Amino acid sequence: MAKLYFYYSSMNAGKSTTLLQSSFNYRERGMATMLWTAAVDDRYGQGRVVSRIGLEAQAHLFDPAIDMFVAIAAQHEATPLSCVLVDEAQFLSRDQVWQLAGVCDRLDVPVLCYGLRTDFQGELFEGSAHLLGLADTLSEIKTVCDCGRKATMNLRVDGQGQAIRHGAQTEIGGNDRYVALCRRHFAQQMGQ
Repeated sequence: MAKLYFYYSSMNAGKSTTLLQSSFNYRERGMATMLWTAAVDDRYGQGRVVSRIGLEAQAHLFDPAIDMFVAIAAQHEATPLSCVLVDEAQFLSRDQVWQLAGVCDRLDVPVLCYGLRTDFQGELFEGSAHLLGLADTLSEIKTVCDCGRKATMNLRVDGQGQAIRHGAQTEIGGNDRYVALCRRHFAQQMGQ
């Protein structure tokens, strides 16, 4: 039986690199994969999964209007899929997480989702919350805080490196906007 996997971490832990390596491993063995990424994340252009170390691949775009089960089932019918990989999975809706579970349960295709667990205020993203509840396997990808402890939080910063405490949950950015910190240093920066 295929499984739904959720690989989560803070920013800059190598989620996209790991996704691209997993896809490469399948394809190297002649197996078809289908990559997805969030339409809202256009840092590197539309429909691209890009890692900070230079790996990249084309991907299908999802937004709240996309029925992931229908799209994946159509592709699977045309070219049998061995794996579906989803980058920026925190941006999935509740329904889309259930649709991905259906891909595993009804199409018997494993789905590997990669994303942030929490936002810049320590709150769960919708997609992450439902993946934490529904995924068969949860795996944390680790990175480190400046102090050497495990980084689990994402601090949003302004142009001068000062913590931003309020704002919209989603603001696309990389190292220029976010710093991965341990909980202790995150709390200090947030004034908690």
